[in-house]
Amino acid sequence: MPPVNHPDRPDLALTPAGDADFESLLALRLAAMRESLEKLGRFDPQRARERLSRGYLPAYTRHILNRGELVGFVVLVPRENDWLLDHLYVHPSAQGEGIGSWVLGQVLKEADAQHMPVSVTALKHSDANRFYLRHGFVLQAEGEWDLYYLRSAR
Repeated sequence: MPPVNHPDRPDLALTPAGDADFESLLALRLAAMRESLEKLGRFDPQRARERLSRGYLPAYTRHILNRGELVGFVVLVPRENDWLLDHLYVHPSAQGEGIGSWVLGQVLKEADAQHMPVSVTALKHSDANRFYLRHGFVLQAEGEWDLYYLRSAR
């Protein structure tokens, strides 16, 4: 995927990730998820490593850069009937600046251009739930630890 910049946010860019980026992306994921997982008593760095390594797909992974600095990553996996927003993490030091909304906006524009719905899973009691609802996702199902959302094709 080519780098993406947008005139509304020239400070932000999405750039392709590679095989060698796993450790830095894992550190970002741990930082971003720590508070939510600790609230549930489920923060476990080894489990987080295993989950990310099972689903780490560099071809579908993009760095989120803010003024050239890595502040997060997004993984969007095309599937037959939808696109899976498998990961979207922004480092806590960069949260609250509209970066996640900008990234999700880029993802949804790509999905809309292909008329594809987007699925995402969020941890129960996470602030991410309000974020996805605000961006047009609709709750589809509830599991023991997670909530499953869908944003219909446009």
